[in-house]
Amino acid sequence: MIQIRNIYKSFGNKPVLRGINLDIRDSETMVILGSSGQGKTVLLKHIVGLFKPDQGEIFVDDIEITSLSEKDLNKVRLQFGVVFQENALFDFLTVKENVGFLFYEYPNLWRNMEVRNSYRIDEKISKILKLVGLEGTERLYPQELSGGMKKRVAIARALVFNPQIIIYDEPTVGIDPPIAKKIDFLIKELHDKLNVTSIVVTHDLHCAFYVSDRIAFMADGSIIFCGTKEELVKSTDLRIKDFVESFYGVK
Repeated sequence: MIQIRNIYKSFGNKPVLRGINLDIRDSETMVILGSSGQGKTVLLKHIVGLFKPDQGEIFVDDIEITSLSEKDLNKVRLQFGVVFQENALFDFLTVKENVGFLFYEYPNLWRNMEVRNSYRIDEKISKILKLVGLEGTERLYPQELSGGMKKRVAIARALVFNPQIIIYDEPTVGIDPPIAKKIDFLIKELHDKLNVTSIVVTHDLHCAFYVSDRIAFMADGSIIFCGTKEELVKSTDLRIKDFVESFYGVK
């Protein structure tokens, strides 16, 4: 589904990505794992075309995206649903309006959907909210929701255009552990139900181990490991060993 080839990116004199190579398979859940400040979110922004690399190529469904015009890139972006780290909900809009935001703001997008009128939009939003466990919340505002509910609204919005690829940027950050477990469960459940390709960027090892098919570990702007969680815990790389042991309080 996604091929990342020899990606380099610097901001000023600071190298952030140093020759990233990664294949993300169709319908798998790939977790990009590592400590904060290692370049995970910068890599994510390259995958959706928000950043252009200094060097290298990225293929999405066999289309090389780094050289596309903004118009052509937007067509590719319709394959993606993105769940932002801080949810990015509009406080002045209801749950229904947040989830259906693109329908209301860009009605020309309807042409590519089964939705043709406001009734069908309402029907689709209700269906998606039920899928994420939020049926009956359409008229609530974000300030009336818990942290876990806000995250579910953000996930519902990411699903509204039937994406082939869902990206989660730190989905459990700032959420209490019991709620984080429920979000992990939802990510895995949606992947299995919808048969989508999922990319989860996180530094939460519990999340990574629960949802992943494979894990790519980033350190110093490079991917130093890619494999299963079982292979990760057997790694002899000191950076990986320190990360895993510190997470579990092992010395």
